[in-house]
Amino acid sequence: MNMRVVIAGCGDLGLRVAQALLENPATEVWGIRRTIPHAQHGELKEKQHSADSDASHTVLTSPELAHTLHWIAADLSDATTLTKLPTDVTHIVFAAAPSQRSEQDYLATYLTGLKNIVHALASPSLKRVIFISSTAVYGEHGQDLVDETTPVAPKGFNGRILCEAEAWLAQLHRDTHIEALSLRLSGIYGPGRTYLLDRLRQGLAAAASQPEHWVNRIHIEDATAAVIHLLSYPHPEPVYLVTDSTPLPMRTLYEDLARIVGGPVPAEGNPPTGVGSKRLSNARLLATGFKFKWPDSRAGYASVVDL
Repeated sequence: MNMRVVIAGCGDLGLRVAQALLENPATEVWGIRRTIPHAQHGELKEKQHSADSDASHTVLTSPELAHTLHWIAADLSDATTLTKLPTDVTHIVFAAAPSQRSEQDYLATYLTGLKNIVHALASPSLKRVIFISSTAVYGEHGQDLVDETTPVAPKGFNGRILCEAEAWLAQLHRDTHIEALSLRLSGIYGPGRTYLLDRLRQGLAAAASQPEHWVNRIHIEDATAAVIHLLSYPHPEPVYLVTDSTPLPMRTLYEDLARIVGGPVPAEGNPPTGVGSKRLSNARLLATGFKFKWPDSRAGYASVVDL
């Protein structure tokens, strides 16, 4: 099937999805951003901050992407700016991130923005909406295994607003022919996202041994591949956990990463506040036939160190 895809929010993940999609010459892709990044020597290049990461990182894309991705300058939270959209769009990937970590910005992005772009592009051609959500929708689960059937119980406004957006999409699917998929991503890491590694190298990161706090990760390359995989996967489920195959106690992960970067043994600390401990299962995603490049984040982080 020839796809006409709009990516609402072209940060690191959105740009990578666009690049992967454009490997198929029959696919057309439009990217929506408030400000269109500039091209330097045939590449798109900028410094940006992502809600998925604690540190700024540089977006670098191929020369081909700079010339084949159709850019649209618009503010998703302002419907009056969504006037120059393509017609007959078949898929939407909603990968937007709020500019600030505030309840107002989350509402503007994940509820107002989501509704605006879906309403603007709704037509008989629109087949599927992919919504990039987060495991922040879950609460505290200790060492228990969490999957897509686990009741949501967000600990903060971010998870609550994401739950509201997911619920709106589920209702959209019930009311229309449009398939709506919410992808709950765990903590993203990868090239350019070196804040944790830098702190471990400098001996500035701490992790608690007791109580044991479980963490979950997904490499940006696997997150991108999962989006591409689920864009065309037949008869999908409405929700997928996009996380690697190796949830780890935070203490274990930090100690192993400290060894990788040559840093000291991390100090004892307190579990992070506002983020529940949980072991995430990716069994539903694996059942679709998806294959991880980095099933264990320790190997994935090591590959970043080697860059």
